[in-house]
Amino acid sequence: MELRIFTEPQQGATYDDLLAVASTAEELGFGAFFRSDHYLTMGGDGLPGPTDAWTTLAGLARETSTIRLGTLVTSATFRLPGPLAIQVAQVDQMSGGRVDLGLGAGWFTAEHEAYGIPFPSTGERFDRLEEQLEIITGLWATPGDGSGGFDFAGRHYQLKGSPGLPKPAQTSGIRGGTPIVIGGHGRKRTPALAAAYADEFNVPFASVADVETQFGRVRAAVASAGRPADSMTYSAALVVCVGADEAEVERRAAAIGREKDELRENGVAGTPEEAVATLQAYAEVGVERAYLQVLDLADLEHLRLIAAEVAPRVCRVRPAVAGRSSHGRAIGWPA
Repeated sequence: MELRIFTEPQQGATYDDLLAVASTAEELGFGAFFRSDHYLTMGGDGLPGPTDAWTTLAGLARETSTIRLGTLVTSATFRLPGPLAIQVAQVDQMSGGRVDLGLGAGWFTAEHEAYGIPFPSTGERFDRLEEQLEIITGLWATPGDGSGGFDFAGRHYQLKGSPGLPKPAQTSGIRGGTPIVIGGHGRKRTPALAAAYADEFNVPFASVADVETQFGRVRAAVASAGRPADSMTYSAALVVCVGADEAEVERRAAAIGREKDELRENGVAGTPEEAVATLQAYAEVGVERAYLQVLDLADLEHLRLIAAEVAPRVCRVRPAVAGRSSHGRAIGWPA
């Protein structure tokens, strides 16, 4: 299993806060640093305010060297697909090919209202997501050598003669370009979209049983699409709260406003031994990557404890190397 660090900066974080977490995660050998793409806090005052996901990742692309970077997930309601394809391709180039694009339909009504972002019905949001996925992958796959442009005539988006530039540094996605992550709990449409466009499928904040069920739906959709079974990576996102002893678990739980028993039930929490057992249970149902949701960004010792006492027992960790990491399990290969 590969361990990745996942942050929620809309709860209140500066760019420097995120840089400190990403740099520490890279130093410790975690496989990736991901962040949510939200503009409004989901509790608390949110001070000093949110940061933009792709602006953040552009900065981190130049201030890190090996760790992968991405969103879990960018909302399709926030950006037009053409400009988003340009943004992601540019950040991928800036990072030397270390970016994953997580893309979803969007769900948080209040942040759309707060910032004047249109928020259509669920069905329309999924329609727009599907068109965005086709456009973004189509732009990246367009030759870009002047031999022809990219056209698209959808219900919500229309493109004519796009040169499909710039290109991502990576071409390892199933449709070329940057790898795409799709996730969620939907029973039909979500697995179908994943089978059509995604390199990775993620289930956020779910029990072992629910993760196993959703993975089964996606595996069936992948087979129906005629894809090789091993062409999809399966992952889960889980809140993390680990302490060297019970007092430290309790202190970390209190710092994020959660109860330690609830965290044990719904996340990767408790002593290192408990965390290892939880991750092993998810691995047994097919989780290849675990995104550990870190909510106290100032507590870098938390990352160090996980790297020292949990990661070696669930991963085979390769030491960080100079230069750029390639797509895939660069750090933290499945045991």
